Amino acid sequence: MSLSLIIPNSPIFSPKKVPSIFCKSDGSSFSSSPRTNGSQQPPSSPLSLSLSSPKSSLPISSTPQSPSSPLKSPLSIRVPKKQLLFGTDVAPVKRKRPGRIEIPTSMAVQLGFAAETPRGEEEVQVEEEGYSVYCKRGRRGKMEDRYSAAVNLNGDPKQAFFGVYDGHGNSKAAEFVAKNLDKKVMEEVSKTCEDAIDGAIRDAYLFTDMDFLKEDVGGGTCCVTAMIRKGDLFVSNAGDCRAVLSRNGVAEALTNDHHPSREDERDRIEALGGYVDCCHGVWRIQSSLAVSRAIGDKHLKQWVLAEPETKMLKIKPECEFLILASDGLWNKVTNQEAVDLVRPFCVGLDKPKPFSACKKLAELSSWRGSFDDISVMVVQLQHFLF
Repeated sequence: MSLSLIIPNSPIFSPKKVPSIFCKSDGSSFSSSPRTNGSQQPPSSPLSLSLSSPKSSLPISSTPQSPSSPLKSPLSIRVPKKQLLFGTDVAPVKRKRPGRIEIPTSMAVQLGFAAETPRGEEEVQVEEEGYSVYCKRGRRGKMEDRYSAAVNLNGDPKQAFFGVYDGHGNSKAAEFVAKNLDKKVMEEVSKTCEDAIDGAIRDAYLFTDMDFLKEDVGGGTCCVTAMIRKGDLFVSNAGDCRAVLSRNGVAEALTNDHHPSREDERDRIEALGGYVDCCHGVWRIQSSLAVSRAIGDKHLKQWVLAEPETKMLKIKPECEFLILASDGLWNKVTNQEAVDLVRPFCVGLDKPKPFSACKKLAELSSWRGSFDDISVMVVQLQHFLF
């Protein structure tokens, strides 16, 4: 069943003629001037005509409009035009970044020709005769890397000690080792014969580890050190810091990283009752530490050794430079890539620029996505040729 509804007042059904909105009050149509192409301009919006009706209780415009003038839209009538054009009358507010706050930090005291990493720094830049260092804080938190350098030992310009230390957990262990390991090594070496220097270095690492554990603080540190003595180079490491030699432009790794994934390290840990597992692609001891040797780490000392592996070689003319760096570099840059980048800055130049090479290496690793602290040291071995 259909239902029809008739509205009497509707102009459709009303017999009374209702003026069209397109007509003047006298019944004639508005004139429209033709465009240049001959087409006619469409009529103005019905809304603007209805709002300008005399029946409206609100005044729309104080100036009368001629019938031939174009009608304005209600928005353009009610809102001043200059308020719609943002930025024309009011100058935009320029916000300035607040000035950088300089927070004083306690700097390590440099005694004689020994140097230690300053604490609390975003980056460390050192350029000295025979070596250069660049350390850059990662994106994870405070800088935990440290370094040490001591030259002209015992008054001998051809004798030196260098180290890079990658702290984990906190920076306590790295700070302690940077201040004490070189002294302990020299002390132990002075008490032994030339044929047993590697044993003296091992004892120095172990004594330093025991001294740090007495501090009763958490954390640990990986280490890589290089001692130059009478034309010999002794390189030691515990953890995943690495030493790479450039021999006529060819990269030669002088250390092996101590990771739980190494078969010999894994066998040793499991023989001591520990376990090694892989978590998110990283092998760890007791699902915790990703290195199998380090100084510190008291809670894992049963499995994490502080005993280093040491390699000795003669410094010959083809031995160009030595790179000591934390894993923040080696996780993103290969050994040969590092040598290839450093060599143009250090070989065949009247004035080598090893510091620029250190910085370039750190920037490369950071650009490739390293989130870790990055510490790089370049030692010019020809400076210590005996």
